[in-house]
Amino acid sequence: MELEFERCYRAVDSRDQRFDGWFYTAVTSTGIYCKPSCPAITPKRANVRFYPSAAAAQRAGFRACRRCRPDAAPGSPEWDLRADTVGRAMRLIGDGVVDREGVPGLAARVGYTERHLHRMLVAEVGAGPLALARAQRAQTARILVETTDLGLAEIAFAAGFGSVRQFNDTIKEVYGGPPSSLREAKHRKTPEAGVVNLRLAYRPPLHAPALLEFLADRAIPGIEEVVDGTYKRSLTLPHGPAEVELTPIPGVGAAAHVAATLRLKDVRDLAPAVARCRRLLDLDADPEAVDALLGADPALAKTVDKEPGVRVPRAVDSFETAVRAVVGQQISVPATRTILGRIAKSAGAVGFPDAAAVAGLPDEAFPMPAARRETIRGLARAVADGTVELDLGADREDLVQSLVGLPGIGAWTAGYVAMRAAGDPDVFLPTDLAVRRGAKALGLPDDPKALEEHAAAWRPWRSYALIRLWRNA
Repeated sequence: MELEFERCYRAVDSRDQRFDGWFYTAVTSTGIYCKPSCPAITPKRANVRFYPSAAAAQRAGFRACRRCRPDAAPGSPEWDLRADTVGRAMRLIGDGVVDREGVPGLAARVGYTERHLHRMLVAEVGAGPLALARAQRAQTARILVETTDLGLAEIAFAAGFGSVRQFNDTIKEVYGGPPSSLREAKHRKTPEAGVVNLRLAYRPPLHAPALLEFLADRAIPGIEEVVDGTYKRSLTLPHGPAEVELTPIPGVGAAAHVAATLRLKDVRDLAPAVARCRRLLDLDADPEAVDALLGADPALAKTVDKEPGVRVPRAVDSFETAVRAVVGQQISVPATRTILGRIAKSAGAVGFPDAAAVAGLPDEAFPMPAARRETIRGLARAVADGTVELDLGADREDLVQSLVGLPGIGAWTAGYVAMRAAGDPDVFLPTDLAVRRGAKALGLPDDPKALEEHAAAWRPWRSYALIRLWRNA
């Protein structure tokens, strides 16, 4: 990734929060790296180096600023936008795949050799998969040290370190002191074991009501709900079930955040839980870039001005989202929600059942026409046997093609899954009835072909335009 010095330095000089997560500022005279909005005195040009990732700065020998907490910045929106190998790998690393499967598992998922994947990541983000995973382990460990009563040895293994010595050395190198120094400075006791409270940063503006309304309308009974401005749901994570509560907190600058309470059966799931919650609420987006492009269209200008920062609600469970899309074919949102609740209840799982469980459910678990029931079973079998890949490393184009190859799944369903489960920011569904109604309300053509042609000007943010059309339907 090429970083233009003058542009980066201007962002640092103005403490521009919009660039937090895009790059990191390292200062040679102090040996510290910061996020661009750090309130410290702007360093001299001669002492500044810029890096595309925290891992790259650590690799170059810099330690994290204890004042601005650069590892807590929003992630780069590039990894949600990009569909190439590096983007897919970054999403998988964020979900903890390297800790669970090692670099060989990561390489296998994206379809390249370990050596070639390492070269690509170093070229783009300045660090290989091990260094990137190490930086994430350090951040996870810091959160656990500061917010829980767990012993330091327990934290070391929960964060993914191979030994306590490795944990101590890494924390000292990254944060400039032993793990105990983080606890002395910031430790807050939590009310019960397995509970982690933290703040999820984002780039403002964030239109929280749009997110919460979308999720509330589609909440599956027994699994998720929105109560008094807080989204609550169960999660199925690599090491066990969990529960999460997410509350958007308005504010100016760094004060704006999403308050998250995670109840984890296994604290090793902290990193994937955080990554999935961030993806669900689209917290790594660059709303100013999206709104600038969409707002340039006169038909969308008023809705962009009225509701800045509308995000694309994504997913914590890709299979659940795929089943939701199939069930929702040609029926209302409330009816879809009710049927999904029946399916989940029939499976008896804590969260939404996995593909193998859904494939084995009896006919009475699916209150729908037989053809649609078989479509869901076919989807479940395809996901269970790997014919359809729904994980974060899936190639988006391959995912769409594999979905439409299944009986009963068409372009609308595949597109919905690509947008919410695979995080594609550039999906458009011109045949959707609500999209056409929203387009008509805004003075846009409601003929699918004409609307799709008009929407070409909204690339690469058509998913965000889609949400706005739904809101205006």
